[in-house]
Amino acid sequence: MRTQCSKLLPMALVALLAACATAPTGRSQFILVSDADMDRMGASAFDQIKAGGKLAKDPARQRQLRCITDALVAVLPPEHRGKAWEVALVQDDNPNAFALPGGKVGVHTGLFKVATDQDQLAAVVGHELGHVVSRHAAERVSQQFAAETALNVLNSATGGERQQLLGLLGVGAQAGVLLPFSRRHESEADLLGQRYMAQAGFDPQAAATVWENMVRATGGNRVPAFLSTHPDPEARIKVLRASAPGLMATRDQARTAGRRPNCR
Repeated sequence: MRTQCSKLLPMALVALLAACATAPTGRSQFILVSDADMDRMGASAFDQIKAGGKLAKDPARQRQLRCITDALVAVLPPEHRGKAWEVALVQDDNPNAFALPGGKVGVHTGLFKVATDQDQLAAVVGHELGHVVSRHAAERVSQQFAAETALNVLNSATGGERQQLLGLLGVGAQAGVLLPFSRRHESEADLLGQRYMAQAGFDPQAAATVWENMVRATGGNRVPAFLSTHPDPEARIKVLRASAPGLMATRDQARTAGRRPNCR
């Protein structure tokens, strides 16, 4: 096993150096895939969703989502504004939304049960745009690739040492590496989305409100926070509510500058 690992070490170091990136929050990232590749993957997945026959026929809500997305995209970093942003309303009762690399946004019809006005909808869409800007999808793909590669290396070992290391890495790869990163992604997207909505002229206080609505709608049912890919809802609400007052001046400046979204 030492021989195999020693052979792989130089390759791993090269990959690590090539994979260094920085999130908008300043956090170091490990990314092995290019933006062009991720954009192609996002476009392909979005095409499959649209071809699946689940798009909702609701022109009014579609226009509202387009209006909200356009307002938010206008305040993104310049390199993201020029993407061919596309918005789809998906017929699904689950209150959810998603954004894919390449500027593809999907919103479930069930979200309108908990996001009851334009500001609350902007909080959710802004959160999803935060994932795209932060390249979270690329980071997740890279993490998964690295975890699977490490497990494959261990699978080539023999004896009791192999069993011991497999057990340790099996736990680490699932609960100690991948899922905690997912929670970090969600927290980053929360704060970035709240910032974007304030810069676009939406009310940043709505970011906490929509999660309060979500908790009430689900009756508080959720898996334990340490095994969830999302932050604990109550903790999430607390953070968003605490950060909202500091963004009110940003919202007011946006409105003074003419960014007054009217997405009804």
